[in-house]
Amino acid sequence: MASRLLPWLLLLLTTFGPISMDLYLPALPALTRELGAHTSIAQLTVTACLIGLAAGQLVSGPISDQFGRRLILLVGVIAYIVMSVLCAVSPSVEVLIAVRFVQGLAGGVGIVIAQAAGRDVFDGKELIRFYGRLAVTGSMAAIVGPMLGGLLTSVVDWRGLFVFLAVLGALILVAVLVMFRETLPVERRTSGGFAQTARDYRTLFGDRVFVGAVLNQGFMYAAVFAYLAGSTFVLQDIYGLSPQRYAACFALNNVGGVIAGWLGGRLSERWSVVGALVIGIVVGGLGALGLLVAGLVHVPVGVVIAALFFLAFGVLVSGPPATTLALAEYPQMAGTAGSVLGTVRFGFGGVAAPLVGLAGSLSILPLGLVTTGAVLLAGASCLMLIGRTRLPQEEESSAVGTAST
Repeated sequence: MASRLLPWLLLLLTTFGPISMDLYLPALPALTRELGAHTSIAQLTVTACLIGLAAGQLVSGPISDQFGRRLILLVGVIAYIVMSVLCAVSPSVEVLIAVRFVQGLAGGVGIVIAQAAGRDVFDGKELIRFYGRLAVTGSMAAIVGPMLGGLLTSVVDWRGLFVFLAVLGALILVAVLVMFRETLPVERRTSGGFAQTARDYRTLFGDRVFVGAVLNQGFMYAAVFAYLAGSTFVLQDIYGLSPQRYAACFALNNVGGVIAGWLGGRLSERWSVVGALVIGIVVGGLGALGLLVAGLVHVPVGVVIAALFFLAFGVLVSGPPATTLALAEYPQMAGTAGSVLGTVRFGFGGVAAPLVGLAGSLSILPLGLVTTGAVLLAGASCLMLIGRTRLPQEEESSAVGTAST
């Protein structure tokens, strides 16, 4: 049995990667001006962190399957602290982009270890509940980050935000040293080095259900990270909101996110995993279409805020069922399976984020086009689940329990 504190620590670990990505979003316009960068170049600081988060998970997941969770986690947290300090003292946007990439690499370790360690210690319905909470917590961090950043910008500049992240990383390091004990015994670790990792990848990519669920999350995260990268310019530069009012808008999404995450997990457990996934896609699509309309005709700021709310709500609903479909069948390679899921989520997000700034900071249309296209592709990826969906079984198997569709 896991200790009572371990689940809370795992939830915390999955937050500091996304928070490091978007805490400074309210200060992005100010950072752009101070460093004399173009909007699309400044948004590469978001992209670099997203790509780093993806690559960090891709590397650390298989390593943790072979050598255990604790050591790789400690290395990742220490590197994260160092990189956060270097971000705070970066003299140019080019240096900041490079350091943000490495910061993302380190942050990705916490995300994949949280998923893998959860699979180590939970099973059955406990596992589906944990994955629901984990998906909500990670996605919520992406929503809470700009809100917290907006509040902090009233007392510190963008460099101070990175100092805050370094302090947060130090606190997490202390928590890991005190509370995290190795969750993967030596006898359960994989062996065979790169050859075994390659075999694991062939198994995963040969599974249509796994691939469909992973692609769905990649495109859904592309939509939400495009929204996170573009909304700060839309709401502040186009509609004139202050950083504090911008943060208040995210507070609204935060409330909706709590409901969405609970709904996605509950629907997956009590009704249908695939049905919950479809609901998330439909709600997210409504939000994306709202942003597309706002890019074609002028609409009040309330319409834009509502569209952002529905987009984030849909992504958060889709997280628990998609995570369940992707990971529950693979307890023997939880780190590797989780690394693929996380890599695709943040990798797709990293590609989508800079696209919203190509037309400058005074146009909503790119944001509407990117989010609408991403949600449509997320829906299309679910076609891979038709006729091949095998829902997790009850606790007598190694997968998680759920109602049938």
